[in-house]
Amino acid sequence: MEEQIVYEDNHLLVINKKVGQLVQGDKTGDESLLEAIKNFIKKRDQKPGNVFLGLVHRIDRPTSGLVIYAKTSKALSRLTQMVKNREIKKTYWAVVAKEMIPQSQKLIHYLQKNEKNNKAIVFTKATEGAKEAILTYHIIKTLDNYLLLEIDLETGRHHQIRAQLSKTGVPIKGDLKYGAPRSNPDGGINLHARKLEFIHPVTKENIEIIAPVPQNDAIWRACEEEW
Repeated sequence: MEEQIVYEDNHLLVINKKVGQLVQGDKTGDESLLEAIKNFIKKRDQKPGNVFLGLVHRIDRPTSGLVIYAKTSKALSRLTQMVKNREIKKTYWAVVAKEMIPQSQKLIHYLQKNEKNNKAIVFTKATEGAKEAILTYHIIKTLDNYLLLEIDLETGRHHQIRAQLSKTGVPIKGDLKYGAPRSNPDGGINLHARKLEFIHPVTKENIEIIAPVPQNDAIWRACEEEW
């Protein structure tokens, strides 16, 4: 657990989540990062009582990268409000097939969550029951068979990046749910929450955190070279 902590102070803790880890408990019953971190802090700091830890935002189980947890109720309430106000800038990296797409593009779609298959339905026009989804991507590296996209999220919808890129004709590598031709050996997808930028909710200092990509994936390692 210690190696996954990329930032920590008295108020918050930021984890570089691995592919397959749950950010919080779900119906699978698998141990979540929330519980694992609580247990880790309890042992490390020799805390006798319960450890307070609040989840500020989520990323999907097959995704890797940065997740913020709050260690105090004050930080949790402020950070939750900052997420609502879009005051936390989130930058993602995604690996997609090498296709002819614009170098940079702003994507605007409307997403509706299908509860039955846990998937986002994408509409190109405003549709009843669908929420506006906006992101901007830039191609920042070209590999032999793949492109590395850097993505700035304006909205935070369910499966937003996965669904919007798929609709654009470039599903994320390994993302069978959204049209990728093959799965990845680890069952994950090549989507990584790379960077977070925000004003600290208590100290008011500027925070910028970058998460290394998964080192067990050769394509990810090639993407990170020279960065």
